Amino acid sequence: MKVTLFATCLVDMFQGDVGKATVEVLERLGCKIDFPESQVCCGQPAYNSGYVKESKEAMKRMIASFQDAEYVVSPSGSCAAMFKEYPHIFKDDPVWGPKAQALSDKTYELTEFIVDVLQVENVGARLSGKGTFHTSCHMTRLLGVKEAPIKLLKNVEGLEFTELPGKENCCGFGGTFSVKMAQISEQMVDEKVCHVEETGAEYLIGADAGCLMNIGGRIDRKGVPVKVLHIAEVLNSR
Repeated sequence: MKVTLFATCLVDMFQGDVGKATVEVLERLGCKIDFPESQVCCGQPAYNSGYVKESKEAMKRMIASFQDAEYVVSPSGSCAAMFKEYPHIFKDDPVWGPKAQALSDKTYELTEFIVDVLQVENVGARLSGKGTFHTSCHMTRLLGVKEAPIKLLKNVEGLEFTELPGKENCCGFGGTFSVKMAQISEQMVDEKVCHVEETGAEYLIGADAGCLMNIGGRIDRKGVPVKVLHIAEVLNSR
């Protein structure tokens, strides 16, 4: 099965190990990985800030970059969800509308692809310790991916999984929200870190790089002894 990797900006620029882990997990599951070097930002930051016209240029670049893909897989629920918004954004465009729909239809978040498409719930990962999972807003509310990451984590050998209190609450990142509403964002992430501490977990696991950067940064500043991991890194642990 040929899988085209949509790496995302944050993974490309800040979390390269997440991209590598994603590739290695999928390759072990029998996938052949393709990576279009023409891919850029999905346009989400600009679009969410009201720059619709400008963001469409980046979106068209992405549609063209992935037009020949069989499956598009991303280690980010937020960015995968943005691809799902493309058909709505281009609904009145007779040229780009159908292309946007085609991209949306073949795009999957990593855990969703493993569980729902590959029909795998145990990837043979091993990680000793206690972990909890942050359910990011876009992944759960826009993509509707809720069970797949939990199924995979519960099959990681040696990992004691515990549910995160207040898991339905936003971590305060929200892309540009954390910049425009910094004081509110700070209070939200502090609440999230408190909930992480309540679990007694050694690992905070998530599936969105933005959320993990936000929570991880606050954990570091507060000196909380919790390691932050992307789920791709957990699934790649041996």
